[in-house]
Amino acid sequence: MAEGRENTNTGADSAADVVDEAGVQLVYRPQPGDTLVGLRVRQRIKRWGLVLRGVFLALWVGQWLVGTISRGSADVVSSVLFLFVVLLVGGYPRLQAAQVQRIVGWQGEYRTVVTSAGITTSSDHSTLIQKWSVLQGYRETRGHFVLLSRDPNIMCLEVLPKHGLSTAGDVDRLRALLDRYSTRV
Repeated sequence: MAEGRENTNTGADSAADVVDEAGVQLVYRPQPGDTLVGLRVRQRIKRWGLVLRGVFLALWVGQWLVGTISRGSADVVSSVLFLFVVLLVGGYPRLQAAQVQRIVGWQGEYRTVVTSAGITTSSDHSTLIQKWSVLQGYRETRGHFVLLSRDPNIMCLEVLPKHGLSTAGDVDRLRALLDRYSTRV
């Protein structure tokens, strides 16, 4: 039971109380796709990065067009550099997800328990305990729950893949916990 609450149930516990006591456990190996989903959710919420990438790309397109028009033909070096920038800007989230995977992937299997006290994630090499006050909220996608940190730049996020849950009912139990102690963003 959550601290400070009085149990008024007689006999059978409510579903919310059962969720509180038992918590929900996920067991999974982080995948690059999981990280990519988390980064895309972060981008949708914090749009400033998308705006900057769009402006950067527009400036490169403008520079390439002005150079091509002024010369009367496309310069090979300028065109190759332009294509490189387009690929870099478009592929940046995948590059970032691959970098994060190199950081967390070697730690093996993750065991995450979500309870009324917060989120505890353990691997063979580390344990991270987060209270609910650290989070500004969460967003649910088709295959994940993405928990976002409270800091202004959302530098930390926790991706809970639904494939890490042991039963289909755990999805509803986890959603109930998240709705109870956090907010959807």
